[in-house]
Amino acid sequence: MTTFVDRVELHVAAGNGGHGCASVHREKFKPLGGPDGGNGGRGGDVILTVDQSVTTLLEYHHSPHRKATNGKPGEGGNRSGKDGQDLVLPVPDGTVVLDGAGNVLADLVGHGTSYVAAQGGRGGLGNAALASARRKAPGFALLGVPGDVQDIHLELKTVADVALVGYPSAGKSSLISVLSAAKPKIADYPFTTLVPNLGVVTAGETVYTVADVPGLIPGASQGKGLGLEFLRHVERCSVLVHVLDTATLESERDPVSDLDVIEAELSEYGGLDNRPRIVVLNKIDVPDGKDLAEMVRPDLQARGYRVFEVSAVAHMGLKELSFALAELVAAARAARPKEEATRIVIRPQAVDDAGFTVTREEDGLFRVRGEKPERWVRQTDFSNDEAVGYLADRLNRLGVEERLMKAGARNGDGVAIGPEDNAVVFDWEPSVSAGAEMLGRRGEDHRFEAPRPAAQRRRDRQAEKDEADGEYEGFDPFAS
Repeated sequence: MTTFVDRVELHVAAGNGGHGCASVHREKFKPLGGPDGGNGGRGGDVILTVDQSVTTLLEYHHSPHRKATNGKPGEGGNRSGKDGQDLVLPVPDGTVVLDGAGNVLADLVGHGTSYVAAQGGRGGLGNAALASARRKAPGFALLGVPGDVQDIHLELKTVADVALVGYPSAGKSSLISVLSAAKPKIADYPFTTLVPNLGVVTAGETVYTVADVPGLIPGASQGKGLGLEFLRHVERCSVLVHVLDTATLESERDPVSDLDVIEAELSEYGGLDNRPRIVVLNKIDVPDGKDLAEMVRPDLQARGYRVFEVSAVAHMGLKELSFALAELVAAARAARPKEEATRIVIRPQAVDDAGFTVTREEDGLFRVRGEKPERWVRQTDFSNDEAVGYLADRLNRLGVEERLMKAGARNGDGVAIGPEDNAVVFDWEPSVSAGAEMLGRRGEDHRFEAPRPAAQRRRDRQAEKDEADGEYEGFDPFAS
């Protein structure tokens, strides 16, 4: 049964925004008291957050589909809908977020670091918020915007100071078990370690972490064995330690050739040439191992390596090794640039930037792309003529109509707003109110211009009285 997963595909969906409400205030003696529709609530975000208590992506391997809650729709009486709840997904320290094309979206290092993987949709405005001096009583509301839907990849790259690399059964797990309090599985057969093991080592005043990277054999960088699965865990380490077996039973192997093979795989993987190296000749408690270590030590030192002879079983040479590693780790930490406080950078939008583009495609269709027009289209209820007229007014004020004319659009040409897979297509008619003219000026409700019944009855009685008075004034009782 799988207990460790360091790469998953995650399908995240943010919450949709709630629809706005189109409502008219009703009260005794106030049949049309004005618009009072509330706004819809915002959809919840999907947020990835580093949690030190999480060490694997196993949870998302079993449940790859995650969705935040939707915002509630607005209601009458100026009651806004409730916002959707954010979905916070804990991930291990060192998780890299990539899109489907392999581009890095975020590198999450450090407890509490967060990344919004999918942003919730904004809620639609109710007709109370849409009212203005020009549009006193809108008979429509805006729809909520759908939340983002994304397919992302999560890769875990272990955050450690020191990486132990070497052939299977070279003694890496045994070494990390005696240097730290880690208790990895140890056995005398290859590929005992199937997951990276982490241990914390204290040497004097320096505390650092050591990772046991399993599965490195010839061809690992091309996917042979388990090496390709775990080579990514070496990337963040400051120091590389070659653990070489001086008591191997395989006649065709020796410490120097093992070192050359592992170095070739690291070079093929790339990006590790500047990491300091240390060579550990392990298993010197075996007589033949001690003799072999003494033979190869001068050759390794001639190559520029610092060489340590140790025995994880007999606890020989461990203190010197741990303090040497602490020295290299401290130097690497001191060489890192100091972390600066996060600065808020404000990038105002250019004044002459309309925020959209108009392009003419090969089939003669004019396509409008831009954050504003596409969002406005998604928020429009096309079953409501008044809402369609309001959309036409907004697009006209934004300058879409002018851009279409400059691009060569003529009356009756096809215009699409949005991407190819989700666009609204219509025949363009310049300066036409899209059917809302039957309601008077676009964005206004003719019902509010109608007279009240009681007032109408008073006017009717007054007209009858005026007509009677006129007939009486024209009567001459002495006429023959």
